[in-house]
Amino acid sequence: MAVDRSDIVKLGELARLQISEETIDEVTRRLGDVLALVDQLQAADTDAVKPMAHPFDAVQRLRADEVTEPNQRDAFQAIAPATEDGLYLVPKVID
Repeated sequence: MAVDRSDIVKLGELARLQISEETIDEVTRRLGDVLALVDQLQAADTDAVKPMAHPFDAVQRLRADEVTEPNQRDAFQAIAPATEDGLYLVPKVID
């Protein structure tokens, strides 16, 4: 995937980042290098590789999945500004 100056300008606008004219070419080159590395990694044959949860053979200590606290939802919702059907209602922030 190729990246050009207009892509960097557009990404800067979308991310609300101020990228100076002097650094656009360098950012374009660096992002192009990253995307080339991603393309190279995607081309690797991983069919014989087993999925791993951790890069080392580490074992996590787990605690018992037991309820240790009493249910206080009604007490907490009694002081909430607005609730409905056991849920907290919040003001809409996105139109």
